[in-house]
Amino acid sequence: MNSNFRHKEDGYADGGCHRPQYEVRNWLLHFLFLISAGLGHEVFYITCLPCVHWNLDPFLCRRLVNMWTLVMYVGQVMKDLLKLPRPPSPPVVKLETRVDAEYGLPSTHAMAATAISFTVLLSAPSRIQDVVCGVLISGVILFVTYPCWETFDRFQLHSPISPVMALTVPLLLSYTYPELGHYSTTRGDTTTILGCLAGSSVGYWVNERLGQTFEPQGVLPVPLPALTAEALMAGTARSLVGVLALVGTRHVVKTSSLRILYSWYRVPKTDDSARRRREIEVPYKFATYTAVGLVHSILCNRVFILLGLL
Repeated sequence: MNSNFRHKEDGYADGGCHRPQYEVRNWLLHFLFLISAGLGHEVFYITCLPCVHWNLDPFLCRRLVNMWTLVMYVGQVMKDLLKLPRPPSPPVVKLETRVDAEYGLPSTHAMAATAISFTVLLSAPSRIQDVVCGVLISGVILFVTYPCWETFDRFQLHSPISPVMALTVPLLLSYTYPELGHYSTTRGDTTTILGCLAGSSVGYWVNERLGQTFEPQGVLPVPLPALTAEALMAGTARSLVGVLALVGTRHVVKTSSLRILYSWYRVPKTDDSARRRREIEVPYKFATYTAVGLVHSILCNRVFILLGLL
């Protein structure tokens, strides 16, 4: 059992404290840790990865999304199978009380950071053992899968069954995620990540049909575009418009899917805890982020062209 939470009678996890108690002595490091911790959540999925697609290189973004999803899924599943607790708090300061019920090893923050860093090189706060383990596992996954990247690219972009596989396999993995004796955010977070992959992958396939996939010419690593004042202004505008579109998509699809599921399962609208049930959590999160992935990969670029930003 994780050492950082207790169970309520309804079986859901209850954090030991709702607000971290600590004294900040170095504000620079404090904000650095807060920002780094936030990159493991929805704010990262809606901002950083789509901005790579809009402002740097769609090919690079596709590789990042594919490998980020793989290492995050492996890491999340390993957490719930190994069930190794996080360090006790106190003495460790927890900046994210939302994940109190999650287990600690491997660190998926470290795994995602390693996967993204090495994917960029190839294509263009935890315990030290959690971080090291996460880095090593992510490195092994990248090393083993690297020879298959080109083959998977061809399947993802050109196979007629690619969109079917892109939707069914992640959805199946979401529903078959390992069950715990208590509620944990890992299943919901993993479903969110798989939904991002599903929507983005279908979007990449559609873009290929429309002739809008930009493949690198020449050898890797992919050269980055020159940073000029005009390019910076256009990139900032694309990012703002795109993020607004994704936030709006998330709100509309999440609200609609929850209403439909609450009505289907006859759940009172005021019962917020019901969204933790697998039959509600998995479909609403998967539908929401599949839509986000589709909008990010297909619709946003069309809007940019209409607005003269691309």
